[in-house]
Amino acid sequence: MNVFGVDIGGTGIKGAPVDLDRGDLADERLKIATPQPATPEAVIEGVHEVVQHFGHTGPLGVTFPGVVVDGVTRTAANMDKGWVGCDARKLLSERLGLPVVVLNDADAAGVAEMTFGAGRGRGGVVLMLTLGTGIGSALFVDGHLVPNTELGHLELHGHDAEKRASVKAREDEDLSWEHWAHRLRKYLAHVEMLFSPNLFVIGGGVSRKAEKFLPLIQGISAEIVPAELQNSAGIVGAAMAAAAL
Repeated sequence: MNVFGVDIGGTGIKGAPVDLDRGDLADERLKIATPQPATPEAVIEGVHEVVQHFGHTGPLGVTFPGVVVDGVTRTAANMDKGWVGCDARKLLSERLGLPVVVLNDADAAGVAEMTFGAGRGRGGVVLMLTLGTGIGSALFVDGHLVPNTELGHLELHGHDAEKRASVKAREDEDLSWEHWAHRLRKYLAHVEMLFSPNLFVIGGGVSRKAEKFLPLIQGISAEIVPAELQNSAGIVGAAMAAAAL
């Protein structure tokens, strides 16, 4: 069964039809730049462009990089502040003329990884971290999601952790892989102290380059693995949510 998912990020809006029997994209994804400023109106037009490109007419799952409760976006750390308190589900549904479900981006990616990827069949505490413009998180206990954890905003050495250990931080500060891995290790150690996970799954586009930094991270008790769905996890998870409409 093919369903459609859209993954809104701080730098890009990505979408594709998804084959939920395989847990993979059914067609090559389309990615467009996230408008700047990333206002609700501008981003929704971007989502419309992606959906129209494929001629999709059924239910739609859309992820958002912030807390989402009942389709309302409560936070917007890496987006325009106009998203705070916005009924994103209503606005998207009205613009697209389709049934829409909206969920946190890392939660969507985590559900996809737990179903089709690196977390498949894993019990205990599993923590998916998506590294990109920020740090998203999806926490699972025996396969059950604890939504909207947003652990990228934990304070680490006086800063939001994602300001120090995200991929954007590495690029903005031109950090070596070694230096960035050192920062990431400190973040993982902090999260491990709080949640004692059995498994860390590292997602986002940087998961394609896991060999450059994961071997450099030492002293963490939990197993650490790259996401198998890599940067497609959010789209797959969004489509999974749409299939439940």
